[in-house]
Amino acid sequence: MIHPATELRLVNPQVGYGVFASRFIPMGSLVYVQDPLEIHLSPERYASLDEASRQVAEKYSFIEPGGNRVLSWDSAKYVNHSCRPNTMSTAWGFEIAVADIEPGEEITDEYGLFNLEWEMDCCCGHEACRGRIRAADVHLHFRHWDKRVRHAVRRLGEVDQPLLPFVDAPTRRAIEGLVAGRTRYRSVRQLILPPAFFGTSAVA
Repeated sequence: MIHPATELRLVNPQVGYGVFASRFIPMGSLVYVQDPLEIHLSPERYASLDEASRQVAEKYSFIEPGGNRVLSWDSAKYVNHSCRPNTMSTAWGFEIAVADIEPGEEITDEYGLFNLEWEMDCCCGHEACRGRIRAADVHLHFRHWDKRVRHAVRRLGEVDQPLLPFVDAPTRRAIEGLVAGRTRYRSVRQLILPPAFFGTSAVA
């Protein structure tokens, strides 16, 4: 589920649609959580889909550490990549605002943490744009990404969290532990599957 202070807009014909903040979203806000309505596709289930359905799933889903594809039921699936994103995935399954997001600003994410099967061209337009998004990017950038996530996590207990009621019990305990300083930080590298997964899974 995407943060309620967001709306879907057309970015441009090349990029397509994107998600934009409809009001101020402070750093430390949960911007996306996996709620009970999310669609989870195992590698076997994904491989059994017809070609048209697989193309949709491939475009709009991400692969979680367990190997399943997650397809959001709401506009979260339209969040675009940026090489300087304002939200990032965490090892606890939620996405957090790693910067203050102003009204009208596009919500962006780091696709390098999505277990990409193929390289993607990037047209984010940021001065630090990598040009191509690769699964191996995490090994080059995880320290910087961890630094941004750690900084944002410190704000979890300081800002309003409208998505908190929708997280599952283990994630809620992790968030409460992070706020209280009991939960140890987990690197974003824990989101990444080993390369062997893509060579041995049932994904076609």
